[in-house]
Amino acid sequence: MEDDNPNLIDPLVNINLNLDLPEYNGLNFPGNSVVLQQLGVRGVVVYNVNNSLYTAYDLADPNHLPNGCSTMELEGIIATCPCDTDTNSYDIVTGQNQSQPDSYPMQGYRAVRTGNSIRISN
Repeated sequence: MEDDNPNLIDPLVNINLNLDLPEYNGLNFPGNSVVLQQLGVRGVVVYNVNNSLYTAYDLADPNHLPNGCSTMELEGIIATCPCDTDTNSYDIVTGQNQSQPDSYPMQGYRAVRTGNSIRISN
């Protein structure tokens, strides 16, 4: 998904998550998320909204260039940038910045469930 953000690259993301595997089993239940560390710019969080709708967003703060502290941390459905230079936090259901709605949203990826697997791609 493209939003013309000059701060982030658009890495190739294409993976199938088998929901029968223990590491992805939590995605069978609404309200759960899984972080895929090796994907995207700084990892990708996949969230189960309602067993039909899933979201997938990069954990790189989209409102500054990637640096040593730009990998966001999750608490519930909120991803927060730990950098001292900002207070950016984002909703992983919508990808929107919580306090600055005119800023760049989180970099999103397609998340489609088919049977017992979820394909994450761009």
